[in-house]
Amino acid sequence: MKLIFELWGEHPDIPRAEISCIGRVTDHRVQVAVAEIPDPKLVQRLAYTHRVMRCQGECSADEEAFIKMLSELSLTSDLPYCGRVKKMDGSRMSLSTMQMERLIGTYIEGPVSVSEPERVFRAIASGDRIYFGEVLWELERGPYHERKPGNREFFHPGVMMPRMIRSLVNLAHAMPGETVLDPFCGTGGTQIEAELIGCNAVGTDADPLMIKGTRLNLPESKAAIADVRYLPFPDNSIDHVVSDLPYGQSVFIIGSELEDLYQSALGEISRITRPGLRSVIVTHRDIRSLVSEYFTICEFFEQRVHRSLTRRILVITH
Repeated sequence: MKLIFELWGEHPDIPRAEISCIGRVTDHRVQVAVAEIPDPKLVQRLAYTHRVMRCQGECSADEEAFIKMLSELSLTSDLPYCGRVKKMDGSRMSLSTMQMERLIGTYIEGPVSVSEPERVFRAIASGDRIYFGEVLWELERGPYHERKPGNREFFHPGVMMPRMIRSLVNLAHAMPGETVLDPFCGTGGTQIEAELIGCNAVGTDADPLMIKGTRLNLPESKAAIADVRYLPFPDNSIDHVVSDLPYGQSVFIIGSELEDLYQSALGEISRITRPGLRSVIVTHRDIRSLVSEYFTICEFFEQRVHRSLTRRILVITH
């Protein structure tokens, strides 16, 4: 099915990139993407998609083309509906959102209900295009908020938020039934998000306190104390590694310098992961040259967290 994805704006590329875990992106502009999705139910695993629409048409970002598209669609609705419009930054559409919504109401036959619509038709104007469809699904942020680190039984500062972790699992293309390992599992955030989409989640950490905390947060979790330099897994036994690598002196490193730890960790991740599948690692440094000694880098993203921290996100395979 051809779907339109209205994306959150936290990052210019990650929201679009994570869609590739469930289908093939065919077009994109600022905060919008179009993709062919074999199973539309899978859109619910996405973290940075705001809304999903069944694609019903698209056109150039001008009044004449918009009217022509709506006219040729000849849409009707027996149920009460409303028309909504979102103009992204940089849109070339000269009409206001109100003018565009009035046009939607003019060219769709049926009862209109602004307050209690049972169907919502939505146009997104981004760059030189307008994308039009019927809303199928909207992301609920509430469950992510409920899972934020401060709400867990065990809390440790500096961990990533659930939506970010979910996006990393999606960038790894982890599928239900596959095994996802976080060798620096901390408080268990990666395991939580991986398990929620049906993966077999495993966590290890060198710090006994972190493993104790993970077991408090996830009583049924598969978590164990392990040195990342000597992971207790056979060769090619793990489908995906998704992990935020240690940043500095505040972490438990078992007497290893950070650079040596990275080198050893990458070697072990290469040994235990299955060839051809994707993994995702996050660091505060640009270690692409080091990573390239072990893996092919499929994608690279930078995300500024605050003035002193920029995350480097590497999607890798071998």
